[in-house]
Amino acid sequence: MISEAARDALSTWLATQKALKGAAANTIDAYARDVGDFLRFMTLHNGEIQGLGALSRITTSDMRAWMAHTRGGDVGPRSLARKLSAVKSFYRWLSEREGFEPTAVLATRSPKFQRKLPRPLSPEAASDMINTLDAQSLTPWIAARDQAVVTLLYGCGLRISEALSLTGADLPLGQVLRIIGKGGKERLVPVIEPARAAVAQYARLCPYDIPRNGPLFLGARGGALSPRLIQKVMEQARAQLGLPATATPHAMRHSFATHLLNAGGDLRAIQELLGHASLSTTQAYTGVDTARLMEVYARAHPQGGG
Repeated sequence: MISEAARDALSTWLATQKALKGAAANTIDAYARDVGDFLRFMTLHNGEIQGLGALSRITTSDMRAWMAHTRGGDVGPRSLARKLSAVKSFYRWLSEREGFEPTAVLATRSPKFQRKLPRPLSPEAASDMINTLDAQSLTPWIAARDQAVVTLLYGCGLRISEALSLTGADLPLGQVLRIIGKGGKERLVPVIEPARAAVAQYARLCPYDIPRNGPLFLGARGGALSPRLIQKVMEQARAQLGLPATATPHAMRHSFATHLLNAGGDLRAIQELLGHASLSTTQAYTGVDTARLMEVYARAHPQGGG
């Protein structure tokens, strides 16, 4: 049970996150769930519905109790860190609006966890993956569709959601694609010739009329293609190739970034192509180490070396 005032505050904060920060629908849903669970816990923990006054008086002990309770529900350190981040963000906003000191909440330490670095495929494995998709379906247009999607992930560094959000209006693909990424951020992505050719081949073979204002990639019955189908066909292909479970659609995007960097690409340019807000995210994506970063820095700023 959450007090009406707390529920209204949460709704207003979520609307602010969506309007001012462009948070995606999935992010908003996660925030609502995480902060809502926190507020419900505090009601049970303190034995009374938590109005805004009670929420402003939450102590370090209360926070420890919530962390312990959440961990006890088989929630891993990474998920707990995400939940705590949402609660802190809500409290930062609430304390400014209501004029109280949120130190007990903001000072709560996030649990430590080992960040999993993405595992890009080798250039040969990425190429084998794309070629093997041709044999995963007995229906030629579906095989061409799957190849086209995965070629866009690897050749242009798109997220699967971005590839599947392309519409018939994007046909025929030009030299550059305008992509709306996470948080509504727009970026321009160069399109390599194999990606243009793969999409053109799919469009030629597709038995349905691809609507100008509808999805470019269609399912077997003519509706929008589900990302799960691409995940599934890649599972089949990686089993045939003996590739690890980490060879996922997202790994193709990682591979795009890593192979560009290894070929001498500039880290900041790759950051822009991927649509990352921070360089550290791109660094993790490519698995680039600090020594390599310093090499890039020294080349860009030779006077910095001495």
